[in-house]
Amino acid sequence: MKLIRSLFIASLALGLIAGAAAQEKKTLTIGATAGPNFDQVKLGIKPILEKKGYTVKLVEFNDYVQPNLALAQGSLDANVFQHVIYLKKFSADKGLNLTDVVKVPVAPMGLYAKKLKNLNELKGGERVTLPNDPANLARALHFLEQNGLIKVKAGIDALKATEKDVAENPRKLQLTPIEAAQLPRTLDDAALVVVPGNFAIASGLKLNEALALEKTPDHYLNVVAVKTEDQNKAWTQDLVAAFKSPEYKAVLDKHFQGYSRPAYLQ
Repeated sequence: MKLIRSLFIASLALGLIAGAAAQEKKTLTIGATAGPNFDQVKLGIKPILEKKGYTVKLVEFNDYVQPNLALAQGSLDANVFQHVIYLKKFSADKGLNLTDVVKVPVAPMGLYAKKLKNLNELKGGERVTLPNDPANLARALHFLEQNGLIKVKAGIDALKATEKDVAENPRKLQLTPIEAAQLPRTLDDAALVVVPGNFAIASGLKLNEALALEKTPDHYLNVVAVKTEDQNKAWTQDLVAAFKSPEYKAVLDKHFQGYSRPAYLQ
């Protein structure tokens, strides 16, 4: 009986130690896409977490697929690059248990051109490139519609529209979806390019150079994503608190003017 009791106490002690160790996680690996998403974490979030005693490793990505796969596989603790619509669709399609924990600022999607000074100069038949991932393709079509260039079919889910759902295209624009990271490279041979903000800035484009900027709705703001099992852990709460801190807002005000922000950072 004494032996069993001793083993029980030892097992309990080990469990408590393991639990404490899990709560004391102090090394965080955060992934973000190249450009403003990565820079915001580097300049605004990493220093705050380091002051709290964390060691922060940053990983830069150049696509919209690998950051969520890396998060699900455990090589990342969190990522910052996507809006919640994309996160939910990607997670459902791939069978991943990922959760958003806080909305964060995003550089707005823009309409860029090398040869046009305004949209009225479009003569018709020009090539327009836009992102090919489903969530941002629908977003780009809505953006073009906002600027009077096309109309999407009535009754089509605005979050799932594709170029095949365009009902009216009076200028007969050639809508060409391609990988988002490659969009800035098409400025030489496309009359108009719809570029998500992070890839625009990463390529050297400036927000004030766009012919038009998106008025970003809340569901297109970026989010911080973690594995669902980690959403209530202490380090996750510290990460969320860093994004909501006055220090982070000061970094935004200095380095990321013109970005669309969630209400708590207005």
